[in-house]
Amino acid sequence: MPVTGRVPSIMVFTRDLRIHDNPALVAVWRESAPPVTLFVLDDGLLNMPRSPTNRLKFLADSLRDLDHSLRTLGGQLLVRRGDWDVEVMAAATEVGASTIHLSNDHSSFASTRLQRLELNARRHGLRIQRHNGVSVVPPEILQPTGGGGYKVFTPYFRRWSSDRWRTIEPPPPPVQDPVSKVGPPRLVEAGDFLEGLTIPTPGLSINGGETAGRQRLFEWLDHGLERYGTARDRPGDDQTSRLSPYLHFGCLSPLEVAVAAAEHPEGGEFLRQLAWRDFFLQVLAHRPDTSWRDFRYRGDTWDQDPEAFRAWSEGLTGYPLVDAGMRQLVAEGFMHNRLRMVTASFLVKDLYLDWRLGAKHFMEHLVDGDVASNQLGWQWVAGTGTDASPHRVLNPIRQSERFDPEGAYIRRWLPELASVTGSVVHDPPDDLRRACSYPSKIVDHHEAIARFKALRAG
Repeated sequence: MPVTGRVPSIMVFTRDLRIHDNPALVAVWRESAPPVTLFVLDDGLLNMPRSPTNRLKFLADSLRDLDHSLRTLGGQLLVRRGDWDVEVMAAATEVGASTIHLSNDHSSFASTRLQRLELNARRHGLRIQRHNGVSVVPPEILQPTGGGGYKVFTPYFRRWSSDRWRTIEPPPPPVQDPVSKVGPPRLVEAGDFLEGLTIPTPGLSINGGETAGRQRLFEWLDHGLERYGTARDRPGDDQTSRLSPYLHFGCLSPLEVAVAAAEHPEGGEFLRQLAWRDFFLQVLAHRPDTSWRDFRYRGDTWDQDPEAFRAWSEGLTGYPLVDAGMRQLVAEGFMHNRLRMVTASFLVKDLYLDWRLGAKHFMEHLVDGDVASNQLGWQWVAGTGTDASPHRVLNPIRQSERFDPEGAYIRRWLPELASVTGSVVHDPPDDLRRACSYPSKIVDHHEAIARFKALRAG
């Protein structure tokens, strides 16, 4: 039944699972007393042929943490499952809401379901209020001369850096009145459902949620950021922030992280990475089809080679750095950013396999799997995206010698090479490979790249 007093509003959480700097949450708190806050487990995502189990585990953690935070403010997270727009409308109808608040998102999937919700809401006289919350600078704010969105990062970064960012929102104040119920309180059941559905990777030790994210952020600012600029490309040192899952799910505010990085004397390079995240999001906002279609068509007729793809996905290519990266992905649900580029380059340019195959494999395993950053990162490497040098090739052996010179990363993830000493670990000779039961190279890099360039040349 509708609550008494002011007409209630609903805030629907999506990729903003936090109470700090959440404009949609602040708005519903100001409008409606008590507030109604909702998350919908979307069957469109849960019924995928291969569920992203690592992300579902992180999501379950994050929902429980969010519910705890809301309860400290006098609220409660209500969780439903089904068709996203249908469940949102059902909840709004049950409480007699006049307005639905949510953070705007820009993937094709998110945009399509939001359009369905807006159409249904108009039919029932409800207002949909979109808010910023998933990026530092909203995609629609920055436009090049002539409009249409930025296609090159450098001019975008100049505008992004000089733009006047919005003010960070504090958490809303506690309320005394009990929160309204929207149907049965199904948070526990939803959590049990997610736990039963997910079989998280044994090596997945990261915990989801705003509480864990903020703790990691503050530790990173105090002890990690100062070394990021010089060590971020060395996977053996593991000096990356590991904040990406918290940013993807919105457990951390991208704006709050960016402001903290901007205020740090060594934060420049990390701030640039946050700008890349926003850049890819604004590309996707203007071209939602780039999650599956070439941003720039290069005329590729990709090879069909399931055995080569299997060797790549299982870390059995015979190129140690590539194999180490692929095994980390499966073991941890994470991969160092340098390795994401190296492994992607190998799949697309050495094996000449479709970037979409690799992007899908990454999305099935990555805890931080983000449509904009993942798909457009793959396109950048494939030369079909926004890279100004579309034929750029990353030599897996040279990359190994340069960024993992001691072989620490390789030995960590390839137990068969753990006892190999010296620089030969980057490219073991055939007799050593046989002795260690490590596979031969599935392709010759130089021959493969010559073929790739010839095919691209037409």
